[in-house]
Amino acid sequence: MNSANINIHTAVNERVRDYEPNSAERTSLLAKLADMENEYYEIPLIIGGKEIHTGNTGECRKPHDHQHVLATYHKAGEREVHLAIDAALEAWSIWSALPLSERCAIFRRAAELLAGPWRDTLNAATMLNQSKTVYQAEIDSACELIDFLNFNCQFAEEICSNQPLISPEGMHNSLEYRPLEGFIFAVTPFNFTAIAGNLPSAPALMGNVALWKPASSSVYSGYFMMKLLQEAGLPDGVINFLPGSGSQVGNPAMESPHLAGVHFTGSTEVFQTMWKTIGDNIQKYHTYPRIVGETGGKDFILAHESADVKGLATAMVRGAFEFQGQKCSAASRCYIPDVIWDEVKEDYLQQVSEIKMGDVNDFSNFLTAVIDEASFDNIASYIDYAKSSSDAEIISGGGYDKSKGYFVEPTTIVTTDPHFKSMEEEIFGPVLTIYVYNESWESICDVVDNTSPYALTGAIFAKDEKALQSGKSLLTHSAGNFYLNDKPTGAVVGQQPFGGSRASGTNDKAGSQLNLLRWISQRTIKETFSPPTHFSYPFMGEE
Repeated sequence: MNSANINIHTAVNERVRDYEPNSAERTSLLAKLADMENEYYEIPLIIGGKEIHTGNTGECRKPHDHQHVLATYHKAGEREVHLAIDAALEAWSIWSALPLSERCAIFRRAAELLAGPWRDTLNAATMLNQSKTVYQAEIDSACELIDFLNFNCQFAEEICSNQPLISPEGMHNSLEYRPLEGFIFAVTPFNFTAIAGNLPSAPALMGNVALWKPASSSVYSGYFMMKLLQEAGLPDGVINFLPGSGSQVGNPAMESPHLAGVHFTGSTEVFQTMWKTIGDNIQKYHTYPRIVGETGGKDFILAHESADVKGLATAMVRGAFEFQGQKCSAASRCYIPDVIWDEVKEDYLQQVSEIKMGDVNDFSNFLTAVIDEASFDNIASYIDYAKSSSDAEIISGGGYDKSKGYFVEPTTIVTTDPHFKSMEEEIFGPVLTIYVYNESWESICDVVDNTSPYALTGAIFAKDEKALQSGKSLLTHSAGNFYLNDKPTGAVVGQQPFGGSRASGTNDKAGSQLNLLRWISQRTIKETFSPPTHFSYPFMGEE
């Protein structure tokens, strides 16, 4: 990647549309929702630009109306994975040598298309197949994905313009930013269309090629993202779209000697298994694979007695229940001092009582359905556990029904045990557990820090500046994204690079230069204009 004459284009965050009643944007999106609900799609694999139908199929359904099938998708097997590896490696020889400016032009074009004619399509697909409200979809599948595409281009230009500070007289020092040799295996989650688009495209921007395995429960939106990239001019084989099971796609991909990296968002268990597989196979790879992953969290809100009660209550509601709590960053455990609990409880329960839940087409709904039956059953098991426990009380919600859609009421558990099961384990649903404490500030900070193996996001609410600063210090390693007087969700590309450590992942900060640096291999070049003509040095002269 030659750095000469790189022109850095400054990105700006995409404006979030409001979709107010009777607005043109609302009318347009509702029309697209209706069109896509009434259209049945057959989704192929896309390998080397070719659409492949395997005959081994799955279904894309609406979680809020699970009898409604939106599409059939074809699943990849070992044969198709090997075809995709061959196609990727063939594309690599040209794509990896393409100037950065030309690659950026393609991804900036994708951002333009998404901001314009493709916006309704990606938003509607995300609403229908992932049961996001209009606002959650707009933030995700439109704005965040547009931001990833635009800001990543700026970050790449900034990286590649960075050169050695000194070139002494008679020589020239430079850095080349090369893509990795081989392919990147991008494994993406259901809960964010933006993440699904970013995980294969960020490495591709840096000159790499990718095999993209979307989550089975979000193949629908992933397919439209892939078609968008094709329309933007992405060459065939640079990103290959491979829906399918983890074992059928993952095993042959991880076994390939051409594996150059893994870009992953998903469960801790799966990521650890992939890491172990790479370790077991390390001698067969042509290069040491880069391993980048974000794996979830047990995210907290910690309130000090000086906290603003209304701000805290609102952060609890939004942080815990937006997108049904199906965010790695969602507030899942909350610590509130007993001296303000009654006031917080009143305001919080009043807000929760106003929440509406239902179909995504009704824009007045704040909650819709969880993603699938397995998730529904898992969430229900935690609610049932709390109902039967003497250490817990359910003060809101507690109901669930999957007869039509996978609906779980926004549920609040209050426990007397700071290590209660739902305080420690990731649930990934609309369940918030609260511990009302009377310990000292330092003691409760220690509890928060040591309760969970995760360290993704967390928040402190306090007006007392000393409490804020001491809490920030005591919880230094408890969260990769830390919020003061705000909910622990909603990181914005270009503003809050996202990622956590401990069991939450490698903390490589999606939405920043730090992530893109993982997908390049630098080469240092020293050019000497007048090389020495004899081995001797001045110190070797005679007296």
